Amino acid sequence: MKLLVIGSGGREHALAWKLAASPRVQMVYVAPGNGGTATESGLVNVAITDPGELAAFAAREGAALTVVGPEAPLAAGIVDLFREKGLRIFGPVRAAAQLEASKDFAKQFMVRHGIPTARHATFGELNAARAYVRANGAPIVVKADGLAAGKGVVVAASVAEAERAIEAMLGERRLGGAGARVVIEECLEGEEASFIVMCDGAHVLALATSQDHKRLRDGDAGPNTGGMGAYSPAPVVTPEIHARIMREIVLPTLAGMAKDGTPYVGFLYAGVMIDTAGNPKTLEFNCRLGDPETQPIILRLKSDLLELIDHALAGTLDQAEAEWDRRCALGVVLAAHGYPDAPRKGDRVHGIPAPAAACRVFHAGTRLDGNNLVTSGGRVLCVTALGDNLRIAQKRAYETVDAIRFEGMQCRRDIGFRALRDGGSRTSAGN
Repeated sequence: MKLLVIGSGGREHALAWKLAASPRVQMVYVAPGNGGTATESGLVNVAITDPGELAAFAAREGAALTVVGPEAPLAAGIVDLFREKGLRIFGPVRAAAQLEASKDFAKQFMVRHGIPTARHATFGELNAARAYVRANGAPIVVKADGLAAGKGVVVAASVAEAERAIEAMLGERRLGGAGARVVIEECLEGEEASFIVMCDGAHVLALATSQDHKRLRDGDAGPNTGGMGAYSPAPVVTPEIHARIMREIVLPTLAGMAKDGTPYVGFLYAGVMIDTAGNPKTLEFNCRLGDPETQPIILRLKSDLLELIDHALAGTLDQAEAEWDRRCALGVVLAAHGYPDAPRKGDRVHGIPAPAAACRVFHAGTRLDGNNLVTSGGRVLCVTALGDNLRIAQKRAYETVDAIRFEGMQCRRDIGFRALRDGGSRTSAGN
């Protein structure tokens, strides 16, 4: 059969590669794809981004399934459009995707359904937002209400920093419509983990846990980014905490969406802060897989991803079970010069090795310029490796990183440091 994956990032490269490995799959179209999907066996790029044209392409080519990678088409209602045309697609409808598209919507939803999260308030007016920050002090978190490609969150260490963020979003409109309202919330302390599940509207299948690194530079310094690396599993999510996240966050979210008349079908990502006592609180929801968390998670997945999605679309996820490689996986993002503020494009990329069983390079911001691979976005590649423990996976990934070069390349050299600090050199114990 033929499949269609929508998107152009590292997440979509990993998804398409894994789906193409299914014995039932003849070809995976990737729209619009990148330089990696253009050269990956079994994948074919399609230069289409318009939702209506994508639906027409899926119908014309007989795509048996479409999988949506990024959040923007989901928030715009691409799943609703495909369903109206009788096309099979995996992802939440527009109303359900508001969990990510509007942080204010998500906060109201969590309060309504008793899901633990930070104290917060929403503002569309500059002076009221400033007054709230002054009354509550710092540290404090300022978030753009809408989609901002991972760049709409400022963890302000001072009142002055918070006010500058408010001015940039509400006053100067640097994030456009995404920052027309801001959500200001208490700064939760603890360790953050990415908890991603598949949903069929009534049942949930938890994927392997993971943890990403959002700051640009080593030691969690520098500006927030879309993610500079990730690893799986996340040791901070013990079996006990895993059970609590399912019981207190994930299952109430699924039940709440159904109760509100918007059953949730698709990938659901809960960013969770876990305090020193093991109490989880929800930082945010994403209505899709994380990037770069997808890359190490997918590398560990031994099950046929197509079969799992079939269960989700049939409403039978309670009958599905995912099998995981017991090894750890770690991914290092290589970013362009100037990322995250003004990434430069057009630099030639050299030295990417052939894929190996224990290490793959997933492409994101790349394109082919004739026979040359060049940068075309902020996060260019994600070098992802497996290892019997996290330290081995880290060593393997950085050995490959050191072979790759392009002008102005940026990467962190400490991906996985939290788990290694907390004893991550031990062999993985499962998910």
